[in-house]
Amino acid sequence: MTILVSGGAGFIGANFVLSWLERHDETIINLDKLTYAGNLDTLKDLRGNNRHVFVHGDIGDREQVSELIARHRPRAVINFAAESHVDRSIHGPGDFIQTNVVGTFNLLEAVRGYWDGLPEDEKSAFRFLHVSTDEVYGTLSKDDAPFNELNRYEPNSPYSASKAASDHLVRAWYHTYGLPVLTTNCSNNYGPYHFPEKLIPLVILNALLGKNLPIYGDGQQIRDWLYVRDHCSAIRRVLQEGKIGETYNVGGWNEKPNLDVVHAICAILDELKPKADGGRYSDQIVFVKDRPGHDRRYAIDAGKLERELGWKPQETFETGIRKTIEWYLANQDWVRNVTSGDYRDWVGKQYEAQS
Repeated sequence: MTILVSGGAGFIGANFVLSWLERHDETIINLDKLTYAGNLDTLKDLRGNNRHVFVHGDIGDREQVSELIARHRPRAVINFAAESHVDRSIHGPGDFIQTNVVGTFNLLEAVRGYWDGLPEDEKSAFRFLHVSTDEVYGTLSKDDAPFNELNRYEPNSPYSASKAASDHLVRAWYHTYGLPVLTTNCSNNYGPYHFPEKLIPLVILNALLGKNLPIYGDGQQIRDWLYVRDHCSAIRRVLQEGKIGETYNVGGWNEKPNLDVVHAICAILDELKPKADGGRYSDQIVFVKDRPGHDRRYAIDAGKLERELGWKPQETFETGIRKTIEWYLANQDWVRNVTSGDYRDWVGKQYEAQS
């Protein structure tokens, strides 16, 4: 049996591939464009593993995807492929429209062409699982109830708008063509192999290098934090047991203001990697100009996933963040390999401190 995973060299996709192959005797075809955040170093432990086939390619290339699917005949396709960083979407929205909207359309059409031709028993067992974000729901005030699957879509950034559009395409392919789809919308992920432009890995990396720890605005933006391996377990559960056509929100039940997250990281680093001068990592915190349209709060109600499929996260924020920091401390070679000159230039321009 075979599963095709798109975007499987990125942060969440790679963690899914690694966790799946740990648990299942099944081949994964891993299609990834290898943009700046996709990295084969993340998958180096799978070299020589005949159950992992990596293919360098783009979900927007319908001919390539169609040929790949026809050759390997997967029982499921899981779409992780996406441009995912809000800041980059503000400065260059075109890539987000191309990958997240046009790419998803081309992937859906390639999959539909394959699915239409399957024998009835294989057709009924096939699944297309689309991985999305809670940002499609917009923002919450402090007293609002967490997002559930019935919340209206109100995206506020080019990134979230492009993901909302892709979610709508997946829904339409189910209702119009009968394609057996599943959608997951997750909260903020963190954990091993996270590209260090996002808050948690950026803070860990900058702290260790003695650099500023940039905090947008007042740092009171609230996010729900989900350990990436918990997210992967939720996706496996939805793929195996989810009801066709349904959406499942995946959250960690861990709402934290960004500033509290940074202080938590600093405190653990003070313990695990004390500074030679006896100082505190929190002394490196600086506040920078807030980004345009910055959503104030995200919170996920993952109750449907627990009630219907019996899933709930295993990690608290406290256990997950410690595991994450320990991983980064033990894998500095991976960090050095992914932080290219282009990355350093971009971060320097993006997080200039307020004067």
